[in-house]
Amino acid sequence: MRILVVEDDKLLNSTLCYNLSMSGYDVDSALSKGAAMRFFTEEKYGLAVLDVNLPDGNGFDLCSEMKKKNPDTAVIFLTARDMESDQLRGFELGADDYVIKPFPINVFQKKVSALLSRIQKQSTIDCYDDGNLFINFSEMSATLAGEDISFTAMEYRILKILTANMQIVLTRRILLEKLWDADGNFVDEHALTCAISRIRAKIEAGSFQYIKTVYGMGYMWVGGLKK
Repeated sequence: MRILVVEDDKLLNSTLCYNLSMSGYDVDSALSKGAAMRFFTEEKYGLAVLDVNLPDGNGFDLCSEMKKKNPDTAVIFLTARDMESDQLRGFELGADDYVIKPFPINVFQKKVSALLSRIQKQSTIDCYDDGNLFINFSEMSATLAGEDISFTAMEYRILKILTANMQIVLTRRILLEKLWDADGNFVDEHALTCAISRIRAKIEAGSFQYIKTVYGMGYMWVGGLKK
């Protein structure tokens, strides 16, 4: 797990980096918003620890820019700003925690450990869940509104591709290429059309739409829009 620490207080920055490194994490250090973005464009981070007040900007804007590039990066804000409005803004931007300075380093390390352990557990479970439709791709099981629902192996493969590319139009050609497995099992357009139709019949019988047909192009997973 790689961590980016963005803190303009050199002593605090060094202390955080040292303690996180001693805990076994790969850590990069930045003293400004500009330096942080340079790191972020070159590396993928599991966690970014962001000071709010930076010499060339603020951590809120930095968080927003980081989330656009990699929404999966967890964020912990570090700041002396203890106003409720600041904390709410941080969480609205997608922060996982908001730590008020000064703070005990040992407590901070525990927060980081707990957060990254939770992320690690979530990443090992290959699932889709929007509160209505739940699909466990590892176990090939699914529920809709709490009721068990079954899919064929082909349907699971199509669902995996669609849910991994939410709000992205996938052409029929791209889908067919992705469905052509390592054993060379061929999937033709007719089989794809039938499989999409079966999936829709199973998950769109209620008031939600999951698959949008983009005429002349292909399909897009829209994630349970109200009809």
